[in-house]
Amino acid sequence: MSAGLAMTRPEHLSRDLVRDVPTTRLGGMPIAVLGMQESADLMLSAAESHPRPNLPLFLTSANGEVLSRYARNPDFARIVAQADLVHADGQPMVVASRFVGEHALPERVATTDLFHSVARGAVARNITFYLFGSSEEENRRAVENVRRQHPGLRIVGHSHGYLQGEALRRKVIEIDALAPDILWLALGVPREQLFVYEFGPLLTNVGLIKTSGGLFNFLSGSRTRAPGWMQRVGLEWLWRIKEEPTRLFWRYLTTNPHAMLLLLAESGAISQLRASLRRLLRPFRHAVAPAPLGLDVPADANRT
Repeated sequence: MSAGLAMTRPEHLSRDLVRDVPTTRLGGMPIAVLGMQESADLMLSAAESHPRPNLPLFLTSANGEVLSRYARNPDFARIVAQADLVHADGQPMVVASRFVGEHALPERVATTDLFHSVARGAVARNITFYLFGSSEEENRRAVENVRRQHPGLRIVGHSHGYLQGEALRRKVIEIDALAPDILWLALGVPREQLFVYEFGPLLTNVGLIKTSGGLFNFLSGSRTRAPGWMQRVGLEWLWRIKEEPTRLFWRYLTTNPHAMLLLLAESGAISQLRASLRRLLRPFRHAVAPAPLGLDVPADANRT
């Protein structure tokens, strides 16, 4: 991506459904102040109405990894900044919102849970899905399980996400021809955001795109959710490391601490800590400061 990339979005149309949704800034990102059911209802309404002709709405989520990438990578930040809505898919963000920002988040909106809330409403309202991403086997099993869990749900198509070049472009054209109301895009960060940037303008018949991370791994049953208490206290990432240590250990080690620093810096906690440390250390600095030598050194003593 070039440093000057930008996405052109018809603002007067893109915000029809989301312009009144309050947001709060966390780690530098504007996060939607919405609960699970409110988010599901908004997605269903957008799926029914296709509020922006010729360009799908773009909904994504933020967690520690996304916050870290957003702060470190200007190109990634420019793409995410074009999202119509960003959900908080991380419990630490919910906790942090109670101390920083203009609004407290009502709850975490995990995509794994949001999918089922939207699916239940989609059955009643005849809204169509397309599931794109993950491996061929994971994708197939995810679709099979979803159809069992939500009888009557209209899944108009699905595909694995390991496509490139012309094959990927043909798949995008195929998806657009099927005109799903909601495209669930599970390619992982940052591939799914890059997909929206590159191919979103070609998906003129799609109502909205929801980036979904590892959603299909949970739908397929190959991964399990953390116990409820770990989710509530923001430790689901530890459970996921246990499930996928090789893939996730280094990612979480490098991005989670950075994300916490971003949240602390935004709250002013780091500046307050530095000021407190300076006050605590001030007496010690005076105590160990060397006493003046008291020598009467001529002004020109160091001259040659």
